[in-house]
Amino acid sequence: MLTTRFADGAPDWIDVGVPDLDGARAFYRALFGWEFRPAGPGGGYGFFQLDGRTVAGGMEIRPSQGPPSWTVYFRTPDARATAAAAEQAHGRVLVHPFDVMGEGRMALLADRAGVPFGLWQPGRTAGLDVAGAPGALCWVELYTPDIAAAAAFYHRVLGLETSAASFPDGTYTRVNPAGGGEETVFGGFVPLADDPTEAAAGAYWLPYFAALDADAVAARAAELGGTVRVPATDIPGVGRVARLADPYGARFAVLRPAPRE
Repeated sequence: MLTTRFADGAPDWIDVGVPDLDGARAFYRALFGWEFRPAGPGGGYGFFQLDGRTVAGGMEIRPSQGPPSWTVYFRTPDARATAAAAEQAHGRVLVHPFDVMGEGRMALLADRAGVPFGLWQPGRTAGLDVAGAPGALCWVELYTPDIAAAAAFYHRVLGLETSAASFPDGTYTRVNPAGGGEETVFGGFVPLADDPTEAAAGAYWLPYFAALDADAVAARAAELGGTVRVPATDIPGVGRVARLADPYGARFAVLRPAPRE
């Protein structure tokens, strides 16, 4: 599971882009209890917080900037070098690295399958203030058409390592930072062909937020105008999971982790 002991290659930031930021603020406040704090007087970007600690960012986007979505950012010590590595690995640089007022440097890339993701090179801001707690980011999954190609790309670009975990229904590909081992696993890769719901939507990174009651969060999301894409389901050894979308179509999931043995 994710923590704020950020390691190079691991997720350290997340934000959502929607056409109606006020509407998103109301939705996520009612769903997770997040409060919103604008980053500056312009109001174009801001921070979702729990008890004063940042759990995500949010911004208003235009249709020309793409569909509403969540973006996962990965920690890098050198955003420029990582962006160059992505191009060499047949990915693309969507937004070249730039400085964010001394807080850090960011960039937006796309992997070989065209999946967008971000880079965050820490400055004054290391990353999110909280992870793994209820209402905060706890896991990420890449839905991709080619597991082997994705593993090779993210290993070359971010140094990520993969390992196989056996489940009753098959094998799951887990992901961790270079040299991190079992305790640093933060997500997984899932083949699109194995999931009709995601195959129809296309490849993307799916963020998971921890929840004390996945069923209640899913029901509440529907009441608030969101979509229950996959109802709450038990996954042995993992927990109870529901895949959702906010009223604008930005996809995310909630997870009530299974108790540790």
